[in-house]
Amino acid sequence: MKVLVTGHTGYIGAVLVPRLRDAGHEVVGLDTDFFAGCDFRAGLDDVPALRTDLREVDQNALVGFDAVIHLAALSNDPLGDLNTDCTYDINHRASVRLARLAKAAGVPRFLFSSSCSLYGVAAGDGLLAEDAAFNPVTAYGASKVRVEQDVAPLADSTFSPTFLRNATAYGVSPRLRADLVVNNLVGFAYTTGEVLIASDGTPWRPLVHIEDISRAFLAVLEAPRDLVHNEAFNVGRTTENYQIRDIADMVRDVVPGSRIKYAPGGGPDPRCYRVACDKISQRLPEFKPQWTVRRGIEQLYAAFKEHGLTAEEFLSTRYLRLKQIKKLQAAELLDDTLRWVAPAR
Repeated sequence: MKVLVTGHTGYIGAVLVPRLRDAGHEVVGLDTDFFAGCDFRAGLDDVPALRTDLREVDQNALVGFDAVIHLAALSNDPLGDLNTDCTYDINHRASVRLARLAKAAGVPRFLFSSSCSLYGVAAGDGLLAEDAAFNPVTAYGASKVRVEQDVAPLADSTFSPTFLRNATAYGVSPRLRADLVVNNLVGFAYTTGEVLIASDGTPWRPLVHIEDISRAFLAVLEAPRDLVHNEAFNVGRTTENYQIRDIADMVRDVVPGSRIKYAPGGGPDPRCYRVACDKISQRLPEFKPQWTVRRGIEQLYAAFKEHGLTAEEFLSTRYLRLKQIKKLQAAELLDDTLRWVAPAR
């Protein structure tokens, strides 16, 4: 298939693109390049790409593709809260516009990178399946709900969307992120000796390695249409739901000499939910996740050690998305709506 991947140089895209190409697919990327140069290691695949703001995509650019894999978004809660209207403009309105343009251009498949954060605050202690109520507590989570609700009605005999609700991602990528819980805990432990917990440690999170997210996208892309048409899937393993304090215990056990520390004033995080991922494994048996959080922690520790990561680097603009955006704005390269200022283009 000829596949357009938006956000192809991001944290997940940098891992997904090589997997798609290894499977024989022709890949074209689309990215606005907010994070150009924010590399942890070499390894970004050099694919044909459009350097385009998601809000400015032209329908003609989508003609001839067999599928769009839409990853591009303002990628976490702190960045999403920087300017909530801008978050909705990019994550919601531009995403729905992209789906409509793809349909009009004759693209038959549309895979949307949604998130389990749309469940937000869960009532009770049960596992949440795909039919659970939405209860997002952030602009990022709410934007994912709105996209699913607006894109699903576009489904018909010629246009087939699928919504992949990724659990909280972790793992090594050429475009590493330090603002994800497992990556963050391991990075702090390695560079400072402290496994720093910002909350009281009780919130639950479903977790999934970025390589397994990539496996899920490939499985959906290659699945018979009737198995995935207008369906939502929680992406991860049902057994990989953990409380933050449990993750911290694993990090302490893996990183020599590290100790757990709770940040002063850290209270309970309202984002607390556990999810069931049985649907994707039953519907798509070829999707076989390979990673556990413990293995992911070991992978991150080994990579940080090999790299010689320092605390200064780990907390720099290179790996923290919010800091990088603020840096570009301070340099007057991005305006308040997160559009490139003309000379920067």
